[in-house]
Amino acid sequence: MRTHELDYELPENAIAQQPAEPRDSSRLLVDLGAEAGFEDRTTRELPELLVSDDVLVVNNSRVMPARLRLRKTSGGQVEVLLLEPSTDGRWSALVRPGRRVPPRTQLCYENKPVLEVGVPVGDCGRRWVQLMVDPDVLMAQAGEVPLPPYVTTELADKERYQTVYSKRPVSTAAPTAGLHLTNAVLDRCRARGVQVCELELAVGSGTFTSVATENLSDHEMHSERYLIPQATLTACKHANRVVAVGTTVVRALEAAAASGLASGQTSLFIQPGYRFAMVDALLTNFHLPRSSLLALMAAFMGARWRDAYVTALARGYRFLSLGDAMFCARSSDSEHLGDLEQWDLEQLEPQR
Repeated sequence: MRTHELDYELPENAIAQQPAEPRDSSRLLVDLGAEAGFEDRTTRELPELLVSDDVLVVNNSRVMPARLRLRKTSGGQVEVLLLEPSTDGRWSALVRPGRRVPPRTQLCYENKPVLEVGVPVGDCGRRWVQLMVDPDVLMAQAGEVPLPPYVTTELADKERYQTVYSKRPVSTAAPTAGLHLTNAVLDRCRARGVQVCELELAVGSGTFTSVATENLSDHEMHSERYLIPQATLTACKHANRVVAVGTTVVRALEAAAASGLASGQTSLFIQPGYRFAMVDALLTNFHLPRSSLLALMAAFMGARWRDAYVTALARGYRFLSLGDAMFCARSSDSEHLGDLEQWDLEQLEPQR
C-alpha cells in the first residue's frame, strides 16, 4: 500500500484543543455498516452498543510526568522528554535544543545536577540520558505531563489527560480513546453483562510519528511494552465480542495473539492485509493523516475508514487526542483467524 492512500485533509480548526466536559459528553460516530451509514451519538451511550458477554478491554497505563525543564550549568534552558528506560539504567529521551547540548552535558534542577546527556540513539532523533537521581523522584519534583505536539493550549485540569482507571505511570502519551469513559459509563456496561478487563501498554512517542516512507510496508514501526493479565486473555477467549478501547489495546491483544506471549515488547505494525485474531469492535479517536494508527484503522475497517472520516469532518466532529470518538466493528473483509481458541492459555508467558 502506498502511504499517500492514508492522506486526508485535516483542517486546523478540526483539531481539538480542549477535551469535552464532562468526559462522556464527547460525540460518538457509530458505524452501522455500508447499508445503514453512520449515526451520531455520545460516548455516554456506549453501553447501549454492547451486549451481554461482550468483553470491553481498556489500557490502564498512566502518562508519566516525563517533560523536564532543566538548565545547563551555564544557565541555558533545556527541555528533556524522558521516553523509555533501558536495561542498563539509561533512558532514551528527546532533548531540545539538541544541537546545543553535546554529550556529557550535565543538566540541573534547582541548581542541582540531575541528568547527564549522552550520545544519540541511532538516527531517530533521540538521545541517551543518564539520570543522577531516582527517576520517580525527579519526575515528581520537576516533571510535567507532556501533551501531544498539536495541542497548543494547556489543560486547566491535568487529570483530563489521564483515564479514570489509569494505574502505573509508564506512558509518554495517553491511550486517548479511554479519556471519554467515566466510572458511571463503565458501571452501566457491567450492568448490561459486559465484562470490563484491563491490560497495560506503555504508549510511546512514536504514536505521533507520521509514516515518511513511500511504501507503507517500508515504515519502521516503534516498539512498545505490553502486559496482559491472564484473566483478560481468558475473558477474551470466551467473549461474545472483544471490544477494544483504543488502538493501543488492539496492538497489545494482537501482539499477544501473534507471539503467544502475555507480556513483552512489540513492534507489530498493523496495516491493510493484516489478519485479526482477537478484536471484533473498536472505540477509537480520529487519527492523524499518514500515521501508523490510521493504517491500523484501514486494516480494521477496510476502505470504509475514509467514508467515516469524511462524514466526521462534514458533521463537525473534533479530531485527534482531545477530540471525539468513533465506534466500529471489524470489516467483514478482514479475516479473523480465531487462533485464541487453539491456545493453551496456561502455557502463555506469565505476566511480570
